[in-house]
Amino acid sequence: MTTVEPTPPPLPPIIKRRKRKPFDWSTAGIGLMMLTAAAIVYFRDGKDRFLEILYHDLWLFADVLLKVLAGCLIGAFLARLLPRELVAKWIGAESGIVGLLIATLLGAVLPGGPVTIYPIASALLFVGADVGATIAFITSWTLIAYTRALVWEIPFFGLDFVIWRTIISLPLPIIAGLLARFFGRTIAKNWSDT
Repeated sequence: MTTVEPTPPPLPPIIKRRKRKPFDWSTAGIGLMMLTAAAIVYFRDGKDRFLEILYHDLWLFADVLLKVLAGCLIGAFLARLLPRELVAKWIGAESGIVGLLIATLLGAVLPGGPVTIYPIASALLFVGADVGATIAFITSWTLIAYTRALVWEIPFFGLDFVIWRTIISLPLPIIAGLLARFFGRTIAKNWSDT
């Protein structure tokens, strides 16, 4: 008779996330601006133009909502699939400059827009990446992403411009990651002293 060992409980998250409220002052401000703009369009341009804009925006909202849902699911599944020990080893707090280089490379080669990249960055933080590596990842995606260079920059600016822009941008994710690590440790130390 074989005994089945119980599975260990999941590890607690590395980062303690603050609880978010579904409605806050920024939501109220955006809602007020939206209602003001809608009222101006309705009274200035008429009901037909108002309904045309509303219909178009509802379709846009549905399209973006599906992409946000897909991006969040990607992040959630990655957080469950990536081994925490492996992430912590390669892009965690003790990974050094190698971790920043790996995060920079990941940011440069991963395709997708912010709806995909930000949930992936959040998943990396959740499973053990440090703040410096995550900032290097996002900065690299913002500055170096090859997909944007291929689709947009080379056709508009030419290969020479893109090569020079990429060479100049290469150290910036590393610098941003090092600064994030420095300030993160400084802030953590100051908070622990109080």
